[in-house]
Amino acid sequence: MYLTKEEERTLAGEYGETLRKAIEILVALGEIYGADSLIPVKSAQIAGVSYKTIGDAGLEWISDLKGKVKIPAILNPAGMDMLRWKEMGIEPAFAKKQQEIIDAYESLGISTKCTCTPYYLEGFDAGFGDHLAWSESSAVSYANSVIGARTNREGGPSALSAALIGKTANYGYHLDEKREPVVAVTVECELSGSDYGALGYVAGKEIGSRVPIFFMEEKPSNDELKALGAALAASGAVALYHVDGVTPEAVRSDFERPDENIMIEEQQIAEVYEHSENLKGGETDTDIITLGCPHCSPEELKAIATLLEGKSIQKEMWVCTSREIAQKCAELVKIIENSGARVVCDTCMVVSPATNNYKAMMVNSGKALAYVPGMCGVAARYGSIEQCVKEAGATDDN
Repeated sequence: MYLTKEEERTLAGEYGETLRKAIEILVALGEIYGADSLIPVKSAQIAGVSYKTIGDAGLEWISDLKGKVKIPAILNPAGMDMLRWKEMGIEPAFAKKQQEIIDAYESLGISTKCTCTPYYLEGFDAGFGDHLAWSESSAVSYANSVIGARTNREGGPSALSAALIGKTANYGYHLDEKREPVVAVTVECELSGSDYGALGYVAGKEIGSRVPIFFMEEKPSNDELKALGAALAASGAVALYHVDGVTPEAVRSDFERPDENIMIEEQQIAEVYEHSENLKGGETDTDIITLGCPHCSPEELKAIATLLEGKSIQKEMWVCTSREIAQKCAELVKIIENSGARVVCDTCMVVSPATNNYKAMMVNSGKALAYVPGMCGVAARYGSIEQCVKEAGATDDN
């Protein structure tokens, strides 16, 4: 693996222990995966933020680092809404530790806008062909697939290291040959809305970590592609997918259709709605409904607000989004919260310990359906946004 003189000096510790540790991580990954060099990256998105997931050991490691990041860097969701954590039922001891984690990252020059959808934020854009070092699975999928940028599925430490060095190892999805599809997925039914999350939930299990190309009749929106990719990454480990005639590389490139073909039928999609294998101990009444995994876009907030306007809900309901989007969509947030639902920022149902206070959750996210039972110990069932609002018991105020 070739290193420049500057990189060699960094590895030798001439610029301090923090940068030495950072480049050591990147070089080790590069050597494992056969990278020829380090390459500059435009931005980093860093996982390992919730105290629930990284604990004291993670906090100690971050707190020991010194200096500033060299490129724009942003955080993944934390374990709580940083302003309204008491309303979520978060314990003060957890909140204290979570704030310490945020402060440690901020001291390194990292943006503390905690979100899994950084591509919605001003000043954190990514474009076709840009090299990135992003770590959250759905953000990686969106960047690679919908934007056509290039990033591996970084771990939290490697993404942070890339931010400090401004580079990452040149392997995997940074290379043209690793981005070609190796398996076809033919969808034999019409899809809309949450069907794309169900598709990803089903298909990801068969695809694993390979690169698929989907053949379908519809042209999904970016929000639908977001839902598809998030579920593919959760039920499988898909970091890049193509949709024939839709996603940028599938449009620009003349990919050969892979020999292997996976068929997805209408009944397979329907089964995700009809039966949740994650329910434990028999049928359990849903006691919380959560939307926004990944974090809601302005268009999704508008759809939710339209369904809730003039209504009151009877069950706990979270709508997760980034704080910046919530502030930009203040009128929509007001409509949603007037119904009794809660717009939750900075966090999500997967990484917050507040989820543990519930027994059964209804989600409109294939990613949440895959993660919530195992990571939170909460039963989960699937539905569209409309079904979720109905499950919340929304009734007219009149």
